[in-house]
Amino acid sequence: MAVLKVKTLSELRALHREPVDSETYATAVEIVEHVRKGGRNALLQEAERLGDITSGQRIAYDRAALELAVQELGDRERGVLERTAQRIRKFAQGQRGCLRDFEIEIPGGDAGHIFAPVDSAGCYAPGGRFSLPSTVLMTTVTARVAGVERIMVASPKPTPVTLAAAGIAGADSLVAVGGAQIIGAMAFGVEGVPACDVIVGPGNRWVTAAKRYVSGFVGIDMLAGPSELVVWGDNSADSQVIAADLIAQAEHDTDALPILVTTSKDLVEQVNTALSSQLSSLPDGATAEDAMDNGFAVLVDSVEQAAEACNRLAPEHLEVHVEDLEDATSRLKHYGALFLGRGAAEVFGDYGIGPNHVLPTGGSARFSAGLSILTFLRMSTWMSSPDQLDDDVIRDTAALARLEGLEGHARAAEVRLGKR
Repeated sequence: MAVLKVKTLSELRALHREPVDSETYATAVEIVEHVRKGGRNALLQEAERLGDITSGQRIAYDRAALELAVQELGDRERGVLERTAQRIRKFAQGQRGCLRDFEIEIPGGDAGHIFAPVDSAGCYAPGGRFSLPSTVLMTTVTARVAGVERIMVASPKPTPVTLAAAGIAGADSLVAVGGAQIIGAMAFGVEGVPACDVIVGPGNRWVTAAKRYVSGFVGIDMLAGPSELVVWGDNSADSQVIAADLIAQAEHDTDALPILVTTSKDLVEQVNTALSSQLSSLPDGATAEDAMDNGFAVLVDSVEQAAEACNRLAPEHLEVHVEDLEDATSRLKHYGALFLGRGAAEVFGDYGIGPNHVLPTGGSARFSAGLSILTFLRMSTWMSSPDQLDDDVIRDTAALARLEGLEGHARAAEVRLGKR
């Protein structure tokens, strides 16, 4: 029987879940370095050794193959993918429209910034226990709207739906390899897998470990760990709905973390009853059952304490099921994605209502954000002065350089005096 253990606020610790353990990291580094030094042959060796492919199996799908997968997909499945892609695209286009290039006058010239996309992106989509075409859409559509020129999807053992999702999302190619080996290939480049500027998308701990290792060579979105959902509910909340949402998160994997925060002891009891009932009829419910053992309920005395608990946890997903949503929202600071009200279920975020489902975990929402247009853009600053900046600026620059003992800097400023 699934029962959320009850904690008090004083017993609650901030989430600091290590996304990568040292043993996994060491193994991932070995695999990445093997691929880096051994090229395509090493990539194929690792892919066969780890069960991605069998000898001689096809791993490369070009744009024409992805378009064919779209054509061969049934109308119903194709329609779901196309509608979801369009919702993600619309949200990403809205984000891009908010990012403006900027220009300001400076003494003797102008300065500003511009937003420009990276040239290439590698989008990873898991293909293990569950294939995730939704992740293909989330990452690839967003990259394409950002203006990325070349987009490669990597997904081990891709299903026809995954291949079609890559086609619909606008990917240029897909490589049917996963794990640390493909992260290494996308970071450093091997025959058939060009090096990428940015690598994004969730994966298992070896994928995450490999992303940590290559992050000094390429950009990454984040180091995502097991999934998390915190639900803040009060007496007005529907226990059946909350239980369903917690189970949806728990079925991701046995390390998922479902949490309830509430001022109502009755709600805890009602949710526990609903969990037991709903889990008993869930197909393949063992994973969710195991994940519930990680979960707990935080029973607090006030709205202020409930908000404090949510902020302390800084979860990947935060649902709010309370009567005064406006007040609750004003108190919340740290979360990967926020879902307000009974209708705004986290599963709608997972499956493409618009906002991205690739989000920070393990408390990292305190300092990082989810995948978005910004993941694929660089903000570059510039300045322009056809003749020279004002004399006062030049003299201040030279003086500051000499305060730091950098005479060459000072002279490089002063050589411009009188050049108007």
